[in-house]
Amino acid sequence: MSSDPYHVLGVRRDATQEEIRAAYRKLAKELHPDLNPGDREAGEKFKAVSSAYDLLSDPEKRARFDRGEIDAMGAERPRARYYRDFQSADSQQHQYSSTAGFADFEDVLAELFGGRDRRANFGVRGGDVHYRLTLDFLEAANGTAKRISLPDGTILDVAIPAGTRDGQVLRLRGKGGAGIGGGAPGDALITVAVRPHPFFVRKGDDIEVEIPVTLREAVLGTTIDIPTLTGRVRMQVPRGVNTGMRLRLKGKGILRPDGTRGDQYAIVKIVLPEKSDAELEEFVRRWSGGEDRNLRRHLEGAA
Repeated sequence: MSSDPYHVLGVRRDATQEEIRAAYRKLAKELHPDLNPGDREAGEKFKAVSSAYDLLSDPEKRARFDRGEIDAMGAERPRARYYRDFQSADSQQHQYSSTAGFADFEDVLAELFGGRDRRANFGVRGGDVHYRLTLDFLEAANGTAKRISLPDGTILDVAIPAGTRDGQVLRLRGKGGAGIGGGAPGDALITVAVRPHPFFVRKGDDIEVEIPVTLREAVLGTTIDIPTLTGRVRMQVPRGVNTGMRLRLKGKGILRPDGTRGDQYAIVKIVLPEKSDAELEEFVRRWSGGEDRNLRRHLEGAA
């Protein structure tokens, strides 16, 4: 399988973020391990698709990949020789804003207020550190713990609260750049990106999932197993359901800060047999029920 993230997702290099998201959802539905139990090849492809989406869904990483600064795994590519020659042997490149620019400012303060020995009286707060963390849909919905490795080798343990949203910023106070002259340290600001799920869709604190049913199940009703955020449950499908009908599972949605939960809605989709069924076709030809209704009356007179 190609390592180029554009090829992995099957999109053009000028694809929009929405096109990239749609391509990921399509492939994830086909390759998700829950839908392909025991299929190792599908599992490996799913990992590659997820990795490609992680890179291309982040505008900054995507731009750096397009410029050749990082590879398909997000690792730094070797810099040009003429650039490295100007770096000191112990220099490090950081991915965050720290207090690096405060050294000269500290000297200015010292000159203005009576010498370097008085700098401690003018503490400068450390800079905030900015990170981006990508989570699976269920990790964000149910909460999890993540460990972030900083460029200087420091490890941050981050508790992801249940119900975390795509684009939400988590603040870790005092985990940013060191202060100057006794100043307080800055904060770590973590912007969360949530991967789309193959079949769950979040709407506020509610969850929607499309449930295919056969014509027989729709007409006669049935009991089926459906997935939720916390596992599979049994659900009654009443007789006479129609495509688009929303069946509510109370309290099976996103956990709220006050301890309550949203709901999950199973959206019915009636699916006919993939191959023609002579018996069904003959029955429909003989069945006259419902023919007296004009289902398209609302479209009459439309341009």
